[in-house]
Amino acid sequence: MTAHPPEPLRAPAAPEPPAAAEPPAAARPPTVVKPPAGPEPEDLESLLTIRHFENLLLRMFAEGRLNGTTHTCLGQEYVPVSLAPLLSGDHVLSNHRGHGHYLALFRDPAGLLAEIMGRAGAVCSGVGGSQHIRRRNYLSTGVQGQSLPLAVGIGMRCKRVKSGRIAAAFVGDGTWGEGAVYEALNMAALWRVPVLVVVEHNAVAQSTPTHLQMAGSIADRAAAFGIDFLEITGHQVPEIRERLAPVVRRVREEHRPAVVQFTTRRLGPHSKGDDTRAQTEVDRLWAQDWHRELTDRLGEPFRELDARIRADLEQLAREVEARPPAAWTGSGLPDTRMEYPWPN
Repeated sequence: MTAHPPEPLRAPAAPEPPAAAEPPAAARPPTVVKPPAGPEPEDLESLLTIRHFENLLLRMFAEGRLNGTTHTCLGQEYVPVSLAPLLSGDHVLSNHRGHGHYLALFRDPAGLLAEIMGRAGAVCSGVGGSQHIRRRNYLSTGVQGQSLPLAVGIGMRCKRVKSGRIAAAFVGDGTWGEGAVYEALNMAALWRVPVLVVVEHNAVAQSTPTHLQMAGSIADRAAAFGIDFLEITGHQVPEIRERLAPVVRRVREEHRPAVVQFTTRRLGPHSKGDDTRAQTEVDRLWAQDWHRELTDRLGEPFRELDARIRADLEQLAREVEARPPAAWTGSGLPDTRMEYPWPN
């Protein structure tokens, strides 16, 4: 039989200290839920200017005071307002639903309304109308998908001359059916072009729900090219801007193209009166609107600002309507606001 040495003596384990008594609920400090930060005053004014500008256009069309067509961004106003200071000095390419993009950048409802009405003081002498606007580093057209190849070309120029600028292109979810989008993404990824693609995904392409015309997701399509992707689902401008700032910085400093998808909502019709969605669906979207949320949260000061901006735009419409027709001044640039040297 083999003898085993005795085990060493161990000091007895110290007793566990008694658990601290849980203070009664009344004695515990209350959990403070920090409300979302409200927009800065200039952002509030920009949001409301875009909202009431778009509503004004729809009323003027209904009253027979405007001709042609228009595509409003009702419900999506916070998208360009959030991005505007991040894209200051950059090249911005807009689309057919671009009034908010222009107004957030230039704060010029008089020039845009005169353009749409064909009156003196128009941004492009009245020849561009609602969709086709050119002003310095801003361009909008109604051609779906054409902005992406342009953005790649402009971004390449910015990269070569080391200007520190980027090219940002606004598109809708319906535009992802255009082949030019994928050719442009391929080049942007291969050549590391400073391009930011801003997708306003409102779940409907004109009158076709996105789930009936798009297979897969935009996130997966960006991933196929190795392009950074970020989805924004809320409408709080300060929070959105905080999330977007590092993305825009990487595009600018590292020449890494990125796709940012705003999962948003289109409250108005495709153009003037061609909304084929069920009223229950439209009502559900209005219930989620940023305007309703800010009215409830900010109260009377917001309502006062809201009423003032609406009245100011109504007065502006009467003043612009009384102007003489816009006149094209020749083959050169019609307005000094359009001066646009080659992208640098």
